[in-house]
Amino acid sequence: MLQLNRGRELTLLSLNIYRSSNIGIFLKCNEKFILVPHGLAESKVSKLSENLIVEPITTSIGGSRLLGPLIAMNNKGILVSRLAEDTEIRHLKELTGLPVEKIQSKFTSIGNLISTNDNGIIASNLLQEVKQTIIDVLDAPIEFLRISTFNQVGALLVSNNSGGAIYPNANDNEISIAKSVLKVEVEPATVNCGVPFVSSGIVVSDRRAVVGFLTSGPEMIILSNVFKL
Repeated sequence: MLQLNRGRELTLLSLNIYRSSNIGIFLKCNEKFILVPHGLAESKVSKLSENLIVEPITTSIGGSRLLGPLIAMNNKGILVSRLAEDTEIRHLKELTGLPVEKIQSKFTSIGNLISTNDNGIIASNLLQEVKQTIIDVLDAPIEFLRISTFNQVGALLVSNNSGGAIYPNANDNEISIAKSVLKVEVEPATVNCGVPFVSSGIVVSDRRAVVGFLTSGPEMIILSNVFKL
């Protein structure tokens, strides 16, 4: 765990999930809740909850523990893959009090195709046909974008309401669009010692962050600055 002091304590917790440093594949977070998969050790759930200052909710999507790629969420709503079961949707609605909607698209990994905070939504062009559902649930303006030729914008861009981290090969125009839509500063970053798919190795609330165990000290310093933790 890295602790930096600049008038206040800034804390980044690093850990693994199921012996993997790709923690973003298994977790999804906003400023109130962290969604965790069934079977995750209570000690890990407690660390996540305490460090991010959020309430843990155990869930699955389509019976899968890979929550990151199957969910897009901000503080206003939750979008889930069409693989989600009705019982899982009801469970999330009851425990979060947020609108929860299934995205009816042939592309099931919507968490890899949408990046959002409360100010805006960056979505893949592959989801044009479900634009209105995305806007209605996440309650923010939307912009469709590719990042460095990739459609998987949710895998390449992570933001909270204070900052954003983007794929290191994103060009100036892509970064400018992300800044304009999300209304935060967006900076190139990596996780887990050079992995460019930033959402695979980090979860952020508006107050704290947790990164994959392999994330280096310099990467943690960059991320703490990016998210103003």
